[in-house]
Amino acid sequence: MAEVNASNQSSLRTLSPLIFTCLLISCCYGQVPLVMWTSEGNALASLDPAAVGKMISAGQLNSYLTSALATAPHTVLLFLQDKLSMEDFTVRGGVYGDKENGAFPKLQACLKAASSPLVLPSLARGVAAEVPALLQEALGTPPLYTDPSSLAQQILLTDPALLVIGLPYSSGSQTKEVLHKNDEIIGKVAETMKARNVPFTAIYTGLQPSRVIEDSSVISGPLVGRSLLQSQETVKPPVMFNNTQGPCILLWADTLSVSILRGSQVTTLDLAPLTFIPSVSLTGSSCGENSSVLVLNYNNVLNFTSLTLTFVMTKRYFPVSARNWTLLEQVRLVYDGQVATFNGSRGIYSPAEYSFHCQSVSSTRYPLLVPNNVTDNTPTIQFTDFQIQGFNVTGDFSYASDCAAFFTPGIWMGLITSLIMVLILTYGLHMLTQLRTMDRFQDPKGPSLSVPLSE
Repeated sequence: MAEVNASNQSSLRTLSPLIFTCLLISCCYGQVPLVMWTSEGNALASLDPAAVGKMISAGQLNSYLTSALATAPHTVLLFLQDKLSMEDFTVRGGVYGDKENGAFPKLQACLKAASSPLVLPSLARGVAAEVPALLQEALGTPPLYTDPSSLAQQILLTDPALLVIGLPYSSGSQTKEVLHKNDEIIGKVAETMKARNVPFTAIYTGLQPSRVIEDSSVISGPLVGRSLLQSQETVKPPVMFNNTQGPCILLWADTLSVSILRGSQVTTLDLAPLTFIPSVSLTGSSCGENSSVLVLNYNNVLNFTSLTLTFVMTKRYFPVSARNWTLLEQVRLVYDGQVATFNGSRGIYSPAEYSFHCQSVSSTRYPLLVPNNVTDNTPTIQFTDFQIQGFNVTGDFSYASDCAAFFTPGIWMGLITSLIMVLILTYGLHMLTQLRTMDRFQDPKGPSLSVPLSE
């Protein structure tokens, strides 16, 4: 029997460094760990280890302490450090093989000597500060705050007893040195208790974490690796014309392309880079109750002395819909005395409360802007991602009425094709239901059927 106990004791001593190392490597960012062990010859109650990554609440910690103290000595030494995190063990504890230069040789020796140490890697925030109160409730005795120098005179022979020993913490280059001194204090106190032949239960924890990393950064932080990310495009603000009452006209477009025939060559220019800038000239623009005019003025463009692009909008009431509508009556392009006028009232309109949007506004293919006079030298215009609002402006574009109809040509093609297939299927099913079988069959063993050909 003695050999079995000695074998078990030897196995536990061999496994304790492994337990110490494995549990300490499981880092829990921003949480406080708790280490609990007993003096030689005593053991904590058998408890299930905490799940990896699980934070221990106050209720769960109370259950752990109560169960552990059921068989452990009730003389409890609480080493309460100002700050403590798992990184203090993993970075400075020598858990990766450099045990000679580790900051916790005394603590590791205590865990080797203990038969069943308990390590809780992550106490929830604020729970570590409640450890003295939880121990007081479990032991039924108030805590006695002391220091290592006067511990020999204050060791109580009464059982239970709760002795709280405060330990400092320092950040920066002195962290390892301070932790090593705290480890020396833990070892000195353990030797004092052993010399006085007082069995004890020791707990090492901190009031708050020494390293705090927000949970959101752990979950949503950038992963280690390479990835190609598209740079965010800078969206320029729309052109805004203000009157005495505030903004009254808004215009935005991805491109404002103008093609003008000069001699025998067609010159195309995108006016958008010259439009959506703070210095754009809006001289000549105006706002009214039923009409709005936006004038964009450009100088020294394509060797023209001046070039203007004018949008003329009106608001009309239509009895059929019983509401007001905004119509883009005209778009005028004026350059060096020449005027090109495009009519847009047939295709560019929206309810007066809305803005108008269209992915492509052109005067050539599927034109929404129709030239008044078509000649060989008539300029062409092409707007992409075009949006305009001339009435009821509140500072930003209102709900956009899009030029694309709900039933696009592709949708109509799909609907018509599906309808034809349904009709064919219906006709086929109808023909199958109309099949009739013969009500008489000739028996080869019986007399043959005779069909009279005449009455």
